[in-house]
Amino acid sequence: MKLAARLIVLGFVAGAMVRSAAAAQEVYPPGNGVTLPRVVKEVQPPAGDIEGTVMLDCVVREDGTVSDIQVSTSPDTRLNQSAIDTLGQWRFEPGKKDGTPVAVSIHVELTFRRK
Repeated sequence: MKLAARLIVLGFVAGAMVRSAAAAQEVYPPGNGVTLPRVVKEVQPPAGDIEGTVMLDCVVREDGTVSDIQVSTSPDTRLNQSAIDTLGQWRFEPGKKDGTPVAVSIHVELTFRRK
């Protein structure tokens, strides 16, 4: 994985199961037998006039697509939609529980650089 984006274990839901509003499926936090998804297609944020790191919360679904993307912190709101659009293009090998793909909540940092 490139340095511009890092996957971070989502800590605020550790040990709890949550429901995905979009898909009404069980969403697991990583840990306790649930593995982290692995990035297989990473799209870099576009270079522009604004620099900074946007932190996003999302769900990696059982098919490796990303859903329920929300900005958790951002240095400039003008980066938010671009960050959401960029992360939406990523693909993952899904996380697994007992060897079966499951939806997993994760935290992703996207770093925007100047042209």
